[in-house]
Amino acid sequence: GAVERDRVLTGNMAAEGDVIFGLASGGLHANGFSLVRRIVADAGLDYAGPAHFDPDRSLGRALLDPTRIYVQGCLAALKTGGVQGLAHITGGGLVDNLPRALPEGLMAVLDAEAWSLPAVFAWLAGEGGIAAAEMARTFNCGIGMAVIAAADRAEAVEDALSDAGELVFRIGAVAKATEDAAGIAIDNLESAWES
Repeated sequence: GAVERDRVLTGNMAAEGDVIFGLASGGLHANGFSLVRRIVADAGLDYAGPAHFDPDRSLGRALLDPTRIYVQGCLAALKTGGVQGLAHITGGGLVDNLPRALPEGLMAVLDAEAWSLPAVFAWLAGEGGIAAAEMARTFNCGIGMAVIAAADRAEAVEDALSDAGELVFRIGAVAKATEDAAGIAIDNLESAWES
């Protein structure tokens, strides 16, 4: 692909107070499957058997929901002129991916109560005994794409994403970095994601 130089999102555009939106994922999005396979094996489950979190489907089918593609929503949001950064939440989960879209000296502050942890992730956490912080480091936990929007253009960005068919959550904001957080802090993690 190609992009005009003045339209490249460099990871240096975000500012303190910018809004962070999360776009709903469709499931695991092909990440964390080494851990998923281990959980299934340790539990002695059959991929052809029913999924405990979605009994109308087999476990194998439920775990293989296709990765959502966010191109149309992101292109619509970019047209508003309010997008400061995008972060595809892939391997490394929320913890490793979102900080890459922020300049040095800033961090993402998210609120885990701003969206519901999808059933597949709640099941994995419970079945595997995975702590909430490790879930956020391994999986997308229901947020497949993060969109950083300028505070004064946030409503227009949100409307564009919604109009393009995205399920949008206002999940946090950009803040000055603190010494004890490595680019991201997720508030209410334990209480929101109890297994």
